[in-house]
Amino acid sequence: MILFGNSLHFDRRRFLICGHLHCKSQVFLLFSHKIKLFKYDNIIFILYCKRILRCFKMSADSDVEADIIENVAEVMEGLSKDLKDLYAFRDLFFENHPIELATEKNKFVEEKKDVLVEKFESIDDTQIPFSLRAQFLFMKGRCYNISPTYDARASQCLSKAVKLNPHLVDAWNELGECYWKNMNIKDAKASFEGALKHERNRLSLRCLSIILRQESGSNKRGDLTNVILKSVELAKEAVAQDIKDGVSWTVLGNAYLCQFFMVSQDPAILKLCMSAYKQAWLDPIAKGQPDLYYNKGIALKYEESYSEALENFEYACRLDPPWQPPRAELNKLKTYLTATDDLVRTRGKIKPKRLAHMVQSIDKKMLGVYSPGSLNTFGSRRDVTLELVRLDELQEGANEGKVILGRVVGSIHNESAVPFTFALVDASLQCVLVTVYNWADGRGAIIGDAVALPEPRLAAQRHDSPLAKYNFKSIRVNNPMLLLLNGKRVGRNQFACTRVTSTYEIH
Repeated sequence: MILFGNSLHFDRRRFLICGHLHCKSQVFLLFSHKIKLFKYDNIIFILYCKRILRCFKMSADSDVEADIIENVAEVMEGLSKDLKDLYAFRDLFFENHPIELATEKNKFVEEKKDVLVEKFESIDDTQIPFSLRAQFLFMKGRCYNISPTYDARASQCLSKAVKLNPHLVDAWNELGECYWKNMNIKDAKASFEGALKHERNRLSLRCLSIILRQESGSNKRGDLTNVILKSVELAKEAVAQDIKDGVSWTVLGNAYLCQFFMVSQDPAILKLCMSAYKQAWLDPIAKGQPDLYYNKGIALKYEESYSEALENFEYACRLDPPWQPPRAELNKLKTYLTATDDLVRTRGKIKPKRLAHMVQSIDKKMLGVYSPGSLNTFGSRRDVTLELVRLDELQEGANEGKVILGRVVGSIHNESAVPFTFALVDASLQCVLVTVYNWADGRGAIIGDAVALPEPRLAAQRHDSPLAKYNFKSIRVNNPMLLLLNGKRVGRNQFACTRVTSTYEIH
């Protein structure tokens, strides 16, 4: 602090100043590197206080103005374009690069990210005008957040952004995704819900759809149905926001898939699921995401469209080689198909003499309620009579009004227990595979059991590629209570709904 007559000069770069007034002695103390004591009357003291405050204000204002970067609008526009290009590079990588570079994708993205991060970090937040600071912090956080793993710097920037501008929907959504990567589902959900308070947008809607399904495991049966249906509605609303957004279509397909398995196994729901995946494939961004092919593969496997399921799992593996779920599913399916082909081809490796005895001992009494002349109800059809036919007399597709009766010659252990799979042989000595869904774990048929099956739907399963090779015929049974096991109907207590969930979804 330097005094020149009635003027006051303040250099805050050299001095640290604080003031104190002792009313009785009218002493004004100024502290700097050395303590100096000055006595003034009240009027002079007030004048000097005003001048000190004015100097502080002028100094602060000049510093702020000096720190603001020039051409800030141009800089913000450039950063925005670079950020958009970075995400386009990642999302459309396979539109512009061969799939053989999949293992290098994350490295290339990180390299581009580092270049842009350097640009963002060269600018201090205070150099951006307050009116644009929230947007700047959002873009900076989004740049950090492009990595597949959690980055604490992203959450710091995005948290500041939503505090500065609570109406910035994009920042809320990005913050939600950031929390999600850190397995903080509670705060992620709160962020997406916070965004929806300001604007109904497809990103928040589809992310909440996924979160609801992830949380559904802890719900009771009645609540579970409501949660899954709510998840479907959110996904449908997300699609309605932009019908060309393939990621939203993928999320809707996954929601339908969960509804099919966890609410009602209505074939119409599975059809909607496959239709949604088809729409998703039309979008180049969704088309390059492995989860589309993985989840579609799950649905195709359940439909027993094994060839397509293999291709989808394999393509998901190629898109993201380090990601294990599709590779695990691919290997399990290949093992299963190899085992089924071997089981049917060798008739369970039952010796000819024993096999002949098993077939000859088949008694028509085992037809039970499906015996000729008995009236049965199948769906909306009533008073249906059945005709016993041999396996070699079945045609591919539906065989209404027919019933088959044979012996079990072997079964396959399936890690997921879905479906229960066994091979059946009858008097024709032809062998077919029977897959039974919704049969409670621990239940099933064993070698030697007599099985009667009404109105079988026969399918030919053939495939020959480096992925797998098989050739057999199969019969699918969705309701185990249609089966007669050794002349007795499978009880209701052996019925259990199949549960399949998606393990991965982009958002």
